[in-house]
Amino acid sequence: MRCGVCQYENAEDAKECAKCGASLKPKVEMDSTLLLSPVEEEEAEAPVEVQGASEEAVLVVKRGSVVGQRFALNKNEITLGRDPKSDIFLDDITVSRRHARVEIKRSAVKVSDVGSLNGTYVNGKRVDQAILKHCDELQIGKFKLVFLEGKR
Repeated sequence: MRCGVCQYENAEDAKECAKCGASLKPKVEMDSTLLLSPVEEEEAEAPVEVQGASEEAVLVVKRGSVVGQRFALNKNEITLGRDPKSDIFLDDITVSRRHARVEIKRSAVKVSDVGSLNGTYVNGKRVDQAILKHCDELQIGKFKLVFLEGKR
């Protein structure tokens, strides 16, 4: 275990650093993704308002920590994941750091899994990639998002 103060590499079971004496606390692994069964107990889901479509396509969070949040799909390529640098940041351990990608080409909106542990689901079916249609449900980890087409 590496000391957070002096960076000395100590034995894994050490309670304090052998070099500087600082207290060693086990590191919580936040880089790991928690395995999720797609048929886990259901959390409460918010209804998604599909009336009054916006000019651009959006993903609306139906289930997850940011229920109701709308993400505009206003770039040709949008990344989704637990990495804070993702275009759509989904902060939950069931989401891989780099989980999925949405590509917009002409009028088609395609979602692709980019090697996530828990997979990407469209309407309850695990997919490597799929073309999204109006009101399709996209599941990434514990998050469920609804795809709404724009007025284009």
